[in-house]
Amino acid sequence: MRHLSATIAIAILIPLGLPSSGVGVSDNRVEREHCIYLCESPHYLDVVDQTVARTRQALFELTGDTLPYRPSIHIVSNLADFNDLIGGKFPDWGAAAAFPERRLIAIKSPSHFNINRSLEELVAHEYAHLLVSHATGFSSAPRWFEEGVAMYVSAEWSWSDNLAMSKAAVLGQIIDLSEIDNVNRFTEGRAHVAYAESFLAIKFLVHTYDLDVISRFLKSLSAGGSAGEAIYAATGSTELEFASDFKTYLHQQFNIMSLFMDTIFFWLGLSVLVIIGGWMRYRKKQQYYRKWERQERLESTDFDYGDPANPEKIEDDDEPWRT
Repeated sequence: MRHLSATIAIAILIPLGLPSSGVGVSDNRVEREHCIYLCESPHYLDVVDQTVARTRQALFELTGDTLPYRPSIHIVSNLADFNDLIGGKFPDWGAAAAFPERRLIAIKSPSHFNINRSLEELVAHEYAHLLVSHATGFSSAPRWFEEGVAMYVSAEWSWSDNLAMSKAAVLGQIIDLSEIDNVNRFTEGRAHVAYAESFLAIKFLVHTYDLDVISRFLKSLSAGGSAGEAIYAATGSTELEFASDFKTYLHQQFNIMSLFMDTIFFWLGLSVLVIIGGWMRYRKKQQYYRKWERQERLESTDFDYGDPANPEKIEDDDEPWRT
């Protein structure tokens, strides 16, 4: 289960023995080539359908595998219905869940919940979990690998992840990949680092070796290999060697300089916003001043009304309003 800040509120549940289907929660059912869409409204259908198609292609390029079934994707607008669909209570910050055993993805509707994530990211992330579960067969992937693939495919990387990693590197808070299996017991800040590291581990594998490295890892797991055996089959390195190489990579990418740059970019950005805001307020004031000046030129505040008993016989000394 993913427990990060409000801006990164995505949860993945893969429990056993939950109620089946739950199709009745969403009345409208639309079957497409790669998924079965269930929602009270067809509003998100095209977004979901296109995202699934893109995600399938990205996962095939990354893993060499595709999902052999059409998962049901529920976009749920009611919290009670969402909890009923997933078979229990769900954290308030949770936005989505994947259930490989039920071939189901449940997502809170962006129209009814403040999920702080795009629907495209949620769909891609959850779909990736289904694919990894399928590809490993009766085995299971290490948490860092599974979350890393999901984040890599859904392109979940932001400035906050960059800052979190820079701080972790400088403060000596880099987490061993093997510890990420216990991420559910981490504090929010530590969990943020764990998920960021998971993404970077997949990026490191792909950039250091090749795209087939992910496929080799999954095939080893599917054949019953351990995480260490899968690493060796994929990279030719032992688990300890891979962990050491990965930490070296992290410290090369994230250090005191990266932290300084992340921080200074934040303050520079804030300064620019303040300057733009001040300039806009100044401009607005100037517009009001010009408007007042135009009104004053059209309105006299010093009229000479002449002889009030004979107003038309005696001309006023100062009558700019006549012209």
